[in-house]
Order: sequence, then C-alpha cells, then structure tokens
Amino acid sequence: MTSTPTPTPTPTPQSQAQSPAPGGPPWAAEAWLLGFARALRAAGLPVTADRERTFLVALGAVGLGERRHVYWTGRATLTSSPADVERYDQVFAAWFSADQPTRTRRPDREVPPATRAALDQTEGSSGGEADDEAVRARASGQEVLRHRDVATLDVEERQALARLFGALHPRPPRRRARRHVRSRRGEVDGPATLRAQLRWMGEPGRIHHRARGSRPRRVVLLIDVSGSMSAYADSLLRLAHTFVQAAGPRGAVEVFTMGTRLTHVTRALRERDPDRALVAAGEAVPDWSGGTRLGESIAVFLDRWGRRGMARGAVVVVFSDGWERQGPELLGEQLRRLAALAHRVVWSNPHRGKAGYLPVQQGIVAVLPHVDDFVAGHSLATFEELIEVVARA
Repeated sequence: MTSTPTPTPTPTPQSQAQSPAPGGPPWAAEAWLLGFARALRAAGLPVTADRERTFLVALGAVGLGERRHVYWTGRATLTSSPADVERYDQVFAAWFSADQPTRTRRPDREVPPATRAALDQTEGSSGGEADDEAVRARASGQEVLRHRDVATLDVEERQALARLFGALHPRPPRRRARRHVRSRRGEVDGPATLRAQLRWMGEPGRIHHRARGSRPRRVVLLIDVSGSMSAYADSLLRLAHTFVQAAGPRGAVEVFTMGTRLTHVTRALRERDPDRALVAAGEAVPDWSGGTRLGESIAVFLDRWGRRGMARGAVVVVFSDGWERQGPELLGEQLRRLAALAHRVVWSNPHRGKAGYLPVQQGIVAVLPHVDDFVAGHSLATFEELIEVVARA
C-alpha cells in the first residue's frame, strides 16, 4: 500500500493505497483500518461495531492494492446516508494522507452575555412576575456557563463554575461480586431454606433464593497537566475531586497526573474542601504546565501500579489532547497494554467537542484503535456526559 496522496478524498483509478501510518510504527493493517473506522465515529458518523466488521471483511475480499478500493469499500459500509459523504471524505483524506491537513483556527464564537436580574425587590413592585423573571435569568446564566469552554472563562466565571461542580454526582460502575446475597428470585438458597425449616421443626416453609451481588468497579483517572492542557487542568482536578469524594474514604478511585513524570494525587484529593484539595494536589505535582511524555507516563503507571492490580478490570479515563513530545509509537503501544488489562478505556479530549475538529493528531491516531470511548471534555456539560459514560461502563 504505497502511493503519493491525492489532494482530494475522491480516488482515481491510478491512485494506489497508502501504507498504514507513513513513517510510523509497523502496526497491523487491521488495527490501522479499525482506527480509521473509529475516527469516523469520533467525527460524528454512526459507525457501529457491525459496520466495522463488515468493512474489514469487505476489504479482505477486494484487497488493499489500490486506494480507491479502500475508499469505495469504506464508503459503502461505513456511511448510511448521502449526508455522511462529505464528512467521510474529509476524514478519509486526513487519515490516508501522509501530509497532515492544514487547519486554520476558527474565531471563538461570541457567547451572548448572561442576563442578570437583581433579586431584591423595591417597594410597590409586583412580587410574582419579578421573582419569576429573576429566577429564569439566573438559570439561563448558569446554563450558558455549563456549555462554555473552560479555557475561555475569566476569573469570575471560573469561580462561578467551581461552585457548579458541587452539583455533580458521579456514580461508580458496578461489577458482579463472587459472594451471593438474598434475593426474591434467582437460584434456590439451600442452606438458608434448610435453616428456616429447622426453626419450624421441619415443617415446610418459604423457599429462599440468592443471587450474585455487585460491588463498585475501580476507576482510574489519568490527567494530563502539561502546557497544552494547563487551561483545563484546574477543572479536570475538580472533576477528579468529585469522583474521589463520591467514592468515599475507601472508594475505588485513583487519580494520577501526567506531564514529564507521573504523580499519584489521590491522597491530596481526599481533602473534603475542593479548594484545599487542589492546593494540596498542586503542591504534590512538580511538573505543572511542563512538557509532555504521555507514553512514558502510562508505561510507568502500568509497570508500577497497573499490572499489580490497579488497572485490572478497571475503567481507565485518560484526559489529554494527545500532543506527545516524543513519537506516537510508544504511546500507541502503552495504550494497547492498558486496553488488555482494563475493563474499558475512555479518552477525553478537550478539542473533541469543538466545531471542525478531526482526530488526526499523531497521538490520537495512535491511541484510537485501543480506546473504547472517545469523548469531549471542555465544559461542565461534557463532564456530566463523561460521568454517565463511566457509570454505564
């Protein structure tokens, strides 16, 4: 699969299919094609697991000798309507091109200022309508703030947003336990039924049942605090604080920060007051707003904590924009190891929910084949969606 990339996504008969990841690691073709399908899903196309499987089977039949074969096979199996073609062409051109597309930054959309209404009433004013209008104005301002990008907030807005974090209530995912508990239905609990009959001198009584219980599944949060993520680090640590507090003092939630090194900050975030917890975490993190070594940081986590049990069967959430100072080969390999240990891997990217974003950065391209959920993480509303994703894992 070698060729010179075409400037447009529509292939020509003379164009040849390009080899996966030019200049990159020798990944298997299946992993590269699966990453392309997941990039389409991250871009908004309804690509299901069945369509991914059909895409791989169809390519196995037509072959990978020419680029147009890959294009038309993917278009036939991964799109569902003519409205998907334009976005499919964009992702195809970006994914199978050796040259990264030039991206111009769009100007930030102006958000209309929130209407503020005084709650104090002057004498002679009609009470009902004024109170109702003030409450609606206040709720409207909070709703606008929930959807604002936290990197664009000023000091007062950040303080208001910090108070809204108290309304978040993370729920830990559940997993089946080995022990049984009493239940109204399920398998017959022979010992309990026999003990009940003995208490009644052998007379027949109610039959007891039991079922497998459940217990909280471990959640591990890996937060990128490098320079490119410094505008989001404060909010992400506040989100991690809500996870730790919701789990309790003995809860199965662990938090690490990643930069030029890996730092375990769970103990600092067990402080009940969020501001004090963030101060304690900031004092424990020596590489705040520094460089980025995501691959090495995840490797240290796996070697020191993950393989010893912390990542086994856990839901691991990585908060990062995917910018890696080193090559993406190490990052992709460590995500593969992490996916083999964890129950589910979630990647939260602050740029995922912005208009015009395409997952074409080298770090994101390397990790997409090993990520189960690729979600946004730039506002309070996206944090609420992330909480639901973790709870359903």
